[in-house]
Amino acid sequence: MSAKTRQQWNAAPPLARGEWVDSRIYSDRGIFEDELERIFKHAWIPVCHESEIPEPYDFRTASIAREPIVVARGPDNVVRAFLNVCPHRGMMIERRPSGSFLEGSPSGNSKRMTCMFHAWQYDMKGNCVYISREKEGYQDRLRKEDIGLRRLRCEVKFGGFVWVNLDDQPALSLEEWAGEPFACLRKSIDAEPLEVFHYHKAIIDTNYKLWHDTNSEFYHDYMHYHNRVTGFNDAYFARKNDAFAHGHVTVGTFEVNYEQYEGFQSRGELSFPHLPPNQWHMVDLFPGMNFNLRGSALRCDIVTPLGPGKVMIEFRGLGLKRDTPAEREARVNHHNSIWGPFGRNLHEDLIGVTGQGSAMLPGSEPRRILHGRHENETIHDEVGMRHYYEEWSRWMNRRADDPDAPFAPKELETATAAE
Repeated sequence: MSAKTRQQWNAAPPLARGEWVDSRIYSDRGIFEDELERIFKHAWIPVCHESEIPEPYDFRTASIAREPIVVARGPDNVVRAFLNVCPHRGMMIERRPSGSFLEGSPSGNSKRMTCMFHAWQYDMKGNCVYISREKEGYQDRLRKEDIGLRRLRCEVKFGGFVWVNLDDQPALSLEEWAGEPFACLRKSIDAEPLEVFHYHKAIIDTNYKLWHDTNSEFYHDYMHYHNRVTGFNDAYFARKNDAFAHGHVTVGTFEVNYEQYEGFQSRGELSFPHLPPNQWHMVDLFPGMNFNLRGSALRCDIVTPLGPGKVMIEFRGLGLKRDTPAEREARVNHHNSIWGPFGRNLHEDLIGVTGQGSAMLPGSEPRRILHGRHENETIHDEVGMRHYYEEWSRWMNRRADDPDAPFAPKELETATAAE
């Protein structure tokens, strides 16, 4: 068979609906803007872990759908989230990525969030506690009691992660949103306090969904020499992809044979509570967050879409807070040898998705991206991506295979065709 003409290249493949997507969903600016409005402003997003703000007045900043947010632990030990925006003139209040409000700053008092622009100050509950020259400027027309930060829905859950939702009245509670897929990890990650021991971030020239996709399927493990050596056996290929409501997927466990890789050894002694030695569970959450418990370390990927062809990915490694120094050193080595910036797997995944991003730049010719592998819903089956893009289509009211067409559930299309 010769190479394809443009017409042949762009023709629909001989697969069923849901077994491919249109590449414009990865590159179109209008679709990206729609995603921020329809998905990211209404979904529960894990922005950090509670161990990163361990003391009262500690904070971290982040953004969701371009909205700057600040997460802070109050003097009552409650973690809260606010828009990181002063209601006076719309100035970003805190520009540091993390720190503490316990000490004063040149522009403000201690224990307060201070806008450096005009020195308006807020407490850890979001109340305005000081307006510079309040009486002189506003007389009695506006008082600090009339002003406050924009509070956001915030919960600490599932192993101590801090979740934020920009929607005041989300359609689902956090438990309803992610409780079922987290069931496979919950006993292990909720057994005792966890702690972040590794953090780095990367800005990648690719669409955020492509990072989700590479976490959602293991067919690309042919790219990972380490995974082939330590895991290609009958138990590995029998692992199941289980789909849950709201676009989430989990991947079942098996025993990783670390000792098969030169220089590695079993990680069973540092397994998380209630987790058999060297086991591996993964939770892949819509719209693109990943929790990966691999024996001795929990890895979390959090995506922040920056554009149709650019994403920031934050990588965290977590262990048990009670680790001894020797245990922590071993756990860090276990994590970073696989998922650190110079580990065995992470850089290979990044090469894969940046190659996709380079081939699907904004304005590039639309093409079909195939998700049609069926292998009894095991790890080389692309069921996770098919499930994800059905949910994506529902949120977006666009068909992933034809983004100009409105979404219709498959069962409705089947019934219509039968009529």
